[in-house]
Amino acid sequence: MALVLNIETATTNCSVSLSKDGEILVLKEDNSLNYSHAETLHVFIKEVFEVAKIKPEEIDAVAVSKGPGSYTGLRIGVSSAKGLCFALNKPLISVSTLESLAHQVNTEQGYIVSMLDARRMEVYSAILTNEYGMFREVKAEVLSEDSYADLLKEGKVYFVGNGVEKTKQLIDHPNAIFVEGKLPSAREMAVLSNLKYKKSDIEDVAYFEPFYLKDFIAIKKKN
Repeated sequence: MALVLNIETATTNCSVSLSKDGEILVLKEDNSLNYSHAETLHVFIKEVFEVAKIKPEEIDAVAVSKGPGSYTGLRIGVSSAKGLCFALNKPLISVSTLESLAHQVNTEQGYIVSMLDARRMEVYSAILTNEYGMFREVKAEVLSEDSYADLLKEGKVYFVGNGVEKTKQLIDHPNAIFVEGKLPSAREMAVLSNLKYKKSDIEDVAYFEPFYLKDFIAIKKKN
């Protein structure tokens, strides 16, 4: 039996779940328009333990969404996860944000393009098969009308994540299916973190850093 605390903070959705052998016991999340992770994350962690009637020291591991995504969101999530691992002496598991997001699409054919909004017409994206195998690794790309043209010629392509809104403005193809209103969640993390736990696929708590994909660029306020 594996009890895992899952933490997802890569986007505006602050999400925490407690899972047992990949099955969700408790889920707490808040997708407000503003990032409220610093205020709500530790409240949610406390609440999932209370609802499940499980003490923090009883868990077997802490899993965190590793990115890509919001620089600040990822930093808060990873810092909290590492702090718990140090305090409880538990292993740290990292889960790909885009791989987890893709699990919100259930299809028997075609491809899944898991995408998160970046600046202007750019997205962070990964392409997975309908069985969630990685077809193309994560990368930052600028969208155009020709994006994913080869995939769309082959068959259905499901686009999921908060990068969908800008994508559907550019791509007009009968094989393009836009799954709207979806953000990474600690719900989908549970299966992936359980698989990693069973394989002892863990991170070095002291040296682990989020997968930012691109360097953080601070934007100066105008006077």
